[in-house]
Amino acid sequence: MSSTDTLTTPVGGPSLPQERRLVTSIPGPRSQALLARKAAAVSAGVGHTVPIEAVAAGGGVVVDADGNSLIDLGAGIAVTTVGNAHPKVVEAVQAQVAQFVHTCFTISPYEGYVAVAEALNRVTPGDHAKKSALFNSGAEAVENAVKIARKFTGRQAVVAFDHGYHGRTNLTMGLTAKTMPYKSGFGPFAPEIYRMPLSYPYRDGLTGAEAAARAISMIEKQIGADSLAAIIIEPIQGEGGFIVPAEGFLGALVDWSRANGVVFIADEIQTGFARTGAMFASDVFGIVPDVITTAKGIAGGMPLAAVTGRAEIMDASHVGGLGGTYGGNPVACAAALATIEVFEEEDLAQRAVAVGDILVRRLTEMQQADPRIGDVRGRGAMVAAEFVDPATGAPDAALTSAVAKACIAEGVIVLTCGTYGNVIRFLPPLSIPDELLEEGLDVVAASLAAH
Repeated sequence: MSSTDTLTTPVGGPSLPQERRLVTSIPGPRSQALLARKAAAVSAGVGHTVPIEAVAAGGGVVVDADGNSLIDLGAGIAVTTVGNAHPKVVEAVQAQVAQFVHTCFTISPYEGYVAVAEALNRVTPGDHAKKSALFNSGAEAVENAVKIARKFTGRQAVVAFDHGYHGRTNLTMGLTAKTMPYKSGFGPFAPEIYRMPLSYPYRDGLTGAEAAARAISMIEKQIGADSLAAIIIEPIQGEGGFIVPAEGFLGALVDWSRANGVVFIADEIQTGFARTGAMFASDVFGIVPDVITTAKGIAGGMPLAAVTGRAEIMDASHVGGLGGTYGGNPVACAAALATIEVFEEEDLAQRAVAVGDILVRRLTEMQQADPRIGDVRGRGAMVAAEFVDPATGAPDAALTSAVAKACIAEGVIVLTCGTYGNVIRFLPPLSIPDELLEEGLDVVAASLAAH
């Protein structure tokens, strides 16, 4: 039930033994007590995937209040990419907290916000002049990216894509494709949002050029380029099922957008910051978006998000049109500067490639032995397995849920996703030791075999 060898943390994080260790069933008594308090005190609408009380995390493990050590293959949904509590991030946060916690940048500016904007302008795709604005969450970044695009173009319509996920605010729920649990009963939603078919190679069989032509034809017929402010798309979809579009799909959309004065927004909230084996997934596909939204991995676990784009687009808003009380909080900015430094100094994009090689190899081996894995896909350390009925190819959500629950019971944190609920996604922190990742995948394989 536990690792035979205790590994050390290779990159960042507290000095936690890098082992899977189960001393109680999941959840143990202390975790059960916290979950009872949660049920009494926290809105029922706030769910949880792993029934534990987390008390420590680092490297590739999460430790609970009962002393169980779980292998982390989710990284808080791609947030703790550099590892939980990376020493450089901790040091930067502690120093900033001791100096000041808040002034509100739109009241009294401070260097950290400006330095983060400069860093984002430097590391995001393209060598054109850029500017940035900072916010609190991915949904906030998306909402502001749409605002900016509408202001710049003087148009209102926005195109999103099948299976896309962009957040839980009113506008971003409208952009999000999946109704449960994100939209059901929460409407009406913001108007002038149109959904187009995505390139989904496993299910549509189209080339990238064919899929792009289909989407562009529908845009021109149903909306008209003259009415369209922006196209927003995740280069690799996150919650939608880690769908990797066919080669050429994204490039064709970018070219069409440029030719028609439409702002192309790349939502890199989950794909950004070394996750896909490059600093951004746009780099993987060779595209340069007009605007890019980032969050999750940007600040090592601190809440921060950003919109970065062409300077002329970002300057379209009137003074005071962008901002917020906590946007670009100085503590989060300190964490982001340290995190970006870690990504670059430790070459974590290359580490993501190595992690991805292990994930793809092991999942492909499982697929070859079990036809219920219909597809293995992803880039870098963002990889997924899609579970299907092997006779029909129909999504198998029940199997997916059963395998995920079995993994968690055996001390491995995995996350499900996909419009049909039939995908397990793998997003380990890049600080996870190879041996621990292999052991986690051993548990996944055993859980699948048992079902």
